[in-house]
Formats: sequence, C-alpha cells, structure tokens
Amino acid sequence: MIGRTARDEAAPANENATAGLVLDGVHLRHGDGEEIVRALDDVSLAVPPGRLVAIVGPSGAGKSSLLAVAGGLARPDGGTVTVAGHDVTAATRRGRAALRREHIGFVFQSGNLIPALTAADQLRLPLRFRPRRGRTGRDPLELLADVGMAEKAGRYPHQLSGGERQRVGIARALATDPSVLLVDEPTAALDRARSRDVVRLLAAETRRRSVAAVMVTHDHDVLEHCDTVYEMVDGRLTRAA
Repeated sequence: MIGRTARDEAAPANENATAGLVLDGVHLRHGDGEEIVRALDDVSLAVPPGRLVAIVGPSGAGKSSLLAVAGGLARPDGGTVTVAGHDVTAATRRGRAALRREHIGFVFQSGNLIPALTAADQLRLPLRFRPRRGRTGRDPLELLADVGMAEKAGRYPHQLSGGERQRVGIARALATDPSVLLVDEPTAALDRARSRDVVRLLAAETRRRSVAAVMVTHDHDVLEHCDTVYEMVDGRLTRAA
C-alpha cells in the first residue's frame, strides 16, 4: 500500500536536513516529440544526515535517473537539487564535478572495484583527487577495519567474495568523508544472508558517520534496515505505508 507522496514528506526532518540531500519538484525528460518519457515527474525528497532511505520500484520507473540527478551526473529539466547546502542544479559542469568529489559517495553493484588495486588502494585512489584544502578524508586502513576488512587490506578483488567486495565498495565511498551516499543495487549479486549483512553494515555506517544515504534496490528482504522506504512508478515517488 502506498501512502502520502514524497512531496508531502519532503520537509526536512530536523534543522540539519539541509546538510544532507534535498530534491524539490524535480522533473527529467528523455527523448523528443512523441517519444518523450518522463523519467522524473515532480519528485521531491529530503534525506537528513544519518538516515538511510530506500527506493524500490520496477525497472524503468526512474530510480537510476533519480540517482543520476542527485549525484550531479544529469541536470534536471526543472526543480532543484541541494547537496550539503549547495545547489547542484545551479552549478556549472566543473562545479558539479567538484561537488561530487567533495560531498558525494557512490556505491555500485558488486562493488565495481578496480582489478589491479588492492582493497586498501581502492580507498587511497579517491583521496588523491581531493583538493589540498578542506577535509582530508578518512584513513583507508581504519575504514577497512570498520567494515570488517582489515585483514584483507592487501587482497585484490579477485581474491575477495562478493560480500567482501561490496564491503570494500562501501568503505571506498566513505573514504572522502561525503555528505551524501548514493547506493545502486548493492545486493544484486549477493545471496540473501550476505545481502542482509551488507545493508545492515550500510545502515550502521550511515548513522555512525551522519551521512544522508539513498539506496535503490529490488531486494525487499533488506528494507527492514532502512529508515524510510519510497516506491517509484512512472517517474513519481511515493512513500510506502
């Protein structure tokens, strides 16, 4: 059963919500003429720090488009996106890239690790692209310890299980100390037990590090670990009852 629309729930849950992720009346269209598809149709969502939001829905509903817009990878046709108080939609292409480096972490399916790098080096790589000033990011070895991977810091991706690769992927996304975490189907390649472990870890790290996290998933078995669940259908977002 679906309840109120996401716009009804979009008001920040606390005074620090603007430090997280806010989408307000976002529209995104694909195609031309009669082939126009409304990927996002008046989508509003507020995710304050320390909260993990899940978005479910059928393939083609607009979930990936929402992550792309939230991460500054696509510019919406209307509405605004704010990350850590910064207006992503008003930023230049270079500005959006800087916001991604500074404030956004991505977790991909199956970890999406670089085959030639060890687990520790997976985390060191994004830190090399940090600006000289500002936050310095997290210590890679400390982060790997936090996700239970300290003993495998020197292993390469092919030497890790699917769940272990995903743990490294989560640690890598947190290495730059992001304000927002965007997670795309983190359990797609995992069995049920490992799926629960990964999302439980993701939820714990979200709260521990006060990150505003959005997870797109088809796995309803892991939703119990999320703070709020939304459903997306035909580009419209509604809160699940």
